[in-house]
Amino acid sequence: MSADQPARVLRVKAERRSDGAPVATPTPRLSWMVEAPGEGWRQASAEIERDGETTRIEGDQSVFVAWPFAPLAPREQAVLRVRVTGEDGETSDWSEPLIITAGHLADGEWAAQFIGLADPAGEAQPALLRHEFAVDRPLRRATLYSTAQGVHQILLNGRETDDAELKPGWTSYQWRLLYDMTDVTELLQEGANAIGIELAGGWFTEEYGFRDNTHRFYGDQPSVAAQLVLEYEDGAEEVVATDASWRATGDGPRTASSIYQGEDYDARLQKEGWSSPGFAEEWAAVRVVETSVVPTPRAAEPVRRTEELPVAEVIRTPSGAAVLDFGQNLVGRLRIRVTGEAGTVLTLRHAEVLEHGELGTRPLRRAAATDHYTLAGGGEETWEPRFTFHGFRYAQIDGWPGELDPSAVTAVVMHSDMRRTGWFESSHALVNRLHENVVWGMKGNFLSLPTDCPQRDERLGWTGDIQVFTPTASYLFDCDAFLTSWLEDLALEQAPHEGVVPFIVPSVLPTEPRAAAAWGDAATVVPTVLHERFADLQVLEDQFESMRGWADALLRIAGERMLWEGHFQFGDWLDPDAPPERPGDAKTDDDIVASAYLYRSTWLVARAAEQLGRSEEAARYGELAERVREAWVREYVTPTGRVVSDAPTAYALALQFDLVQEPDRRRAMGDRLAFLVRGAGFHMSTGFVGTPLIQDALVASGHADVAGRLLTQTQNPSWLYAVTMGATTIWERWDSMLEDGSINPGEMTSFNHYAFGAVADWLHRSVGGLAPAAPGYKEIEVRPVLLEEIDWAKTSHETPYGLASVEWRREGTAFSLELVVPANTSASVWLPGETEPRRVGSGSHSFTAEVAEPQKPVRELTMDSPLTHVVDDREAFSAIVGAIADDDPEKARAYRRHTPWASHTPLRMSLFSMPTHVVEAVERALADVSAGSDD
Repeated sequence: MSADQPARVLRVKAERRSDGAPVATPTPRLSWMVEAPGEGWRQASAEIERDGETTRIEGDQSVFVAWPFAPLAPREQAVLRVRVTGEDGETSDWSEPLIITAGHLADGEWAAQFIGLADPAGEAQPALLRHEFAVDRPLRRATLYSTAQGVHQILLNGRETDDAELKPGWTSYQWRLLYDMTDVTELLQEGANAIGIELAGGWFTEEYGFRDNTHRFYGDQPSVAAQLVLEYEDGAEEVVATDASWRATGDGPRTASSIYQGEDYDARLQKEGWSSPGFAEEWAAVRVVETSVVPTPRAAEPVRRTEELPVAEVIRTPSGAAVLDFGQNLVGRLRIRVTGEAGTVLTLRHAEVLEHGELGTRPLRRAAATDHYTLAGGGEETWEPRFTFHGFRYAQIDGWPGELDPSAVTAVVMHSDMRRTGWFESSHALVNRLHENVVWGMKGNFLSLPTDCPQRDERLGWTGDIQVFTPTASYLFDCDAFLTSWLEDLALEQAPHEGVVPFIVPSVLPTEPRAAAAWGDAATVVPTVLHERFADLQVLEDQFESMRGWADALLRIAGERMLWEGHFQFGDWLDPDAPPERPGDAKTDDDIVASAYLYRSTWLVARAAEQLGRSEEAARYGELAERVREAWVREYVTPTGRVVSDAPTAYALALQFDLVQEPDRRRAMGDRLAFLVRGAGFHMSTGFVGTPLIQDALVASGHADVAGRLLTQTQNPSWLYAVTMGATTIWERWDSMLEDGSINPGEMTSFNHYAFGAVADWLHRSVGGLAPAAPGYKEIEVRPVLLEEIDWAKTSHETPYGLASVEWRREGTAFSLELVVPANTSASVWLPGETEPRRVGSGSHSFTAEVAEPQKPVRELTMDSPLTHVVDDREAFSAIVGAIADDDPEKARAYRRHTPWASHTPLRMSLFSMPTHVVEAVERALADVSAGSDD
């Protein structure tokens, strides 16, 4: 905007969502963004108007401002506007109005009974339910509330009431059920009306567990509850609610439905007009299901269809099948258009990868991930499964009548409909694809709750995955409401177990919850990050008892030694050196990881208590945390800075959790970490715990060059190996697919698992250079780390205050940086070579600096050069490994993985077990590299 324009208020929102959805509380907090001209704009005061009533707040608060009016009554609407006055004395115009509706119900107002089939034909039987009613006078408003023990969709007079999918989503059903609220006034008519409900089991009736130890945790049959509140023009009110008077049938076209197994649909059984008035078919009475759970309003975004992808390629497999490739690993389902004879059965199978040219279905384990459609005949038919989803890039459709036209099949992408808020791009194409893979991995695994994977017989809310990924998630999408909702379930699941957080939330496995480091710590880490990134202090308040309960549980385990020792742990899960069948066999000792997280969580509780004004608890937990830290250092660290588990994850934990605080020992630890990474040939050697920390630990200890080599490594194991293998999402294992194109032999293999994508947070903060320095980015730290491998990078993030962006470029010795700081915030800018930051206010800013040119290795390498010199020369290292791979790829893989590259062993000696012709090939390759350098 031009400098002579006044400030403008943008995007007013109530509570944690800005999509106009009903608010789940009678006193929603309010937030707004401001667009202001020039530099350094700060809010001095704001006025908030509700239906003509105005209140004024002093100061610069514009995020989560307390509701300043009388509480909203159920279904009450309010029209809100905001205007602001800057410190310059100028006052903006009023914002565009925001209309909010109260989504809560009064105590005792929920009247609907849960109903289902009285005589189901089998377990998890899908159903259709219906009821007719009359509207006998002019209607002012009609509001529908609905929920299910299962998943459902509602139709009024034959029309769907909303575009949400898989409602009400998955929560800890035994304690918490969510209802959706929709204004359906336009769907009703004076006179006869009908309400119809499609119902299936979804997560409620799914069979959970592993191998043969599975069970239906919640129940065998779905049920649904809905109430329609009719408000008439004359002031009267009527409630139409599910009860024993409704009718139902299990003989509809949806004959089977399962999250894991897929959906079967027989179009010959469709019942024309079943959700409209006057339907004549006789259905059976329903069964009323008793439950003590009173539904509560949804506060997070629902699952929706968000985009569609066409077929990118049709592949003919060795077996002769036609496989559709959509070019992107995604989560959702297929929509088909087909014409054929009645009774023709189509089988839709899904897989994330191909193996030996065929669908790679082994990683699905028990999940069939297969849909069946039986044609009704009589013309073109369009169908899409309703109550299931699959993780797939490839689909095989068997039974298609005639030639399959790829334009007749579309992939429909689904996830919780959060707003995208973060972007990153750089001069490195593979790193850009890595980042895009992270985005797609998050979309597919943020479907109702944060899951580990979206395709196999799991799709569970593993706490360890989201614990490490929350910083990345909170940058890429506005997931505050989504994760806050999930944290409510975490606290509920934790409460019966004396503070112990289950491995997964909701907890449905047939085992008693046990404490596991880095997994249960989601109780403390996730709320902390949400406060840090969204300035949401309420989440700390709401979750404080959960945070404290987890810390207390760990302190009881630790006892007088103040160390978490000798218990089950996942540890540094999926360390690349662990055998495929034993993913927990990490190089870093489990006790080191456990006690590090004991410190971390106890310290986070102390900090949360301080932020909430609980001074006594802050002091108590701060003292306990310090005792844990001292015990960790005493037990596991030598005076010179070695950790007894001499592995990268151990050093990354010590540095990034601030367990070791003496400068000399920290310096030694950073040097040792860099040595170990170089010694591994700049390949990844960390699992779930170490991977999110290692890049920050390297940079903070002065080894950005090592971090750059680690980021841009393309050989297995590395972040970019999967990219070079064609991955379009993040893999569960570093080598979920092996170099020969075969799937990892481990039983547990997913090609859409976001945990290792936690590195994207480092890309945003360090490579892009945009990090929060105060909650909600009220203060921003701009401190890009220059890597030899990257010439430019840009990142942007819609903070709670507005869009912030950084774009930097290096050309020779010239460095330039463009920065946009949102109104009402400030930034500290660290330029290369400067020891103090430059402070700037809001607005657009440009900076320049002189930097040193990246230095290429200048050593002349020979067969007698030490390995430590060889590994530092990227071109020579690749040429040597490539020469060995030309003879034996497996031998080359073992050589680069297990050779001590940081040692002074001569190159020739490292090849002593190789055949003579391989040694000669290496010598020729090295000579070619040297000749190229001379040119």
